[in-house]
Amino acid sequence: MIEPDARPLAWQRATILAITPVTPRVRSYRLGVAFDRPAHAGQHVDLRLTAPDGYQAQRSYSIASAPDDSGTIELLIEGLSDGEVSVFFEEVAAVGDEIELRGPIGGSFVWVPEDGGPLLLVGGGSGIVPLLAMLRHRAAAAPDVRSLLIYSVREGAEAIAREELLDRARDEPGFDLMLNVTREGGGRRLDAALMAEALDRLGTPRHVYACGSNAFVEAASNLLLDAGLAPGTIRTERFGG
Repeated sequence: MIEPDARPLAWQRATILAITPVTPRVRSYRLGVAFDRPAHAGQHVDLRLTAPDGYQAQRSYSIASAPDDSGTIELLIEGLSDGEVSVFFEEVAAVGDEIELRGPIGGSFVWVPEDGGPLLLVGGGSGIVPLLAMLRHRAAAAPDVRSLLIYSVREGAEAIAREELLDRARDEPGFDLMLNVTREGGGRRLDAALMAEALDRLGTPRHVYACGSNAFVEAASNLLLDAGLAPGTIRTERFGG
């Protein structure tokens, strides 16, 4: 956990620098933005859209990129037919457009290299995004920290950053990946046996981060507690669904 910055967060302009498909439903948006405070892996930003009639829509999105001084961040946004902001990004947004955002936001669901490890990350669906930032930051700033990611998705094609994660698991010492597909090839939901396997492979984690839907995080948290992990080691972030 980091100490919160007491200064108020102002809305500012960010420029879309690149748009890249990631999965059939998710796109990467690289934004140029100058934050007035340091960013940390696990934080998010608020995006705000304003219609000509003054109507505003606002949503929060986790930052997928590792903290650096490049003046850019990456957001991974899933196109949802009923999402006002996500529909804009899916159908309207183009390279060169400016959008309003504020951030970085968050101080509890954050990992910094000084926190050390072992590190257990548990993500469901798009809940992988802040965990991906942590893994990218670990690789750049603290590669000796042992870590394991349990990533649960319904279908393999929905796995965000799948090739990157597989490459990291192959090439990075101390990083282990358990990709759990629930609807293909006899897949199963996260259960006690899978959690026990993860803990056997990693050992007792110093920090645990779980992110996903309300139901997924609730299930993961209960499994972690049932496995004997101390509640104080587990940090969660969840979204509706």
